[in-house]
Amino acid sequence: MNDNLLLSNQVCFLFYQIDREITSLYRPFLDSLGLTYPQYLVMLVLWEEDNITVGHLGERLALDTGTISPLVKRMEKAGLLTRSRDGHDERVVRIMLTEKGIALKETAASVPEALASCLELSYEEYLKLKKDMTALLEKIHRQKCSL
Repeated sequence: MNDNLLLSNQVCFLFYQIDREITSLYRPFLDSLGLTYPQYLVMLVLWEEDNITVGHLGERLALDTGTISPLVKRMEKAGLLTRSRDGHDERVVRIMLTEKGIALKETAASVPEALASCLELSYEEYLKLKKDMTALLEKIHRQKCSL
């Protein structure tokens, strides 16, 4: 058997497992905030820059509007944000945090540190991991590989 085809030798499967495990580590923290993981990502973007377009949010999260729109609608129903048509272009939808969404930031501030403690990484290890993963992602973005 070709060892290259063993599941345990696939980098993609390792990243898939890590993604699932980290997402599950977030779950109890996010449950206490009343957020799903994708909603948490939306909130992170909005806490950085409020009053943005759905398109810009999609760019930041690398998601298409078909994925973003239902997510944002659910968050609007939960009272975390509002959606409105842009005054200059009716086709553009802008997203803005509500008071409830703004207030949630203070409670959410403990999430990154709590997750880091679950990973048992020192701050230096965390920074190195983030640097290495960012470099890998940049390499992937530059590649145009084909079989």
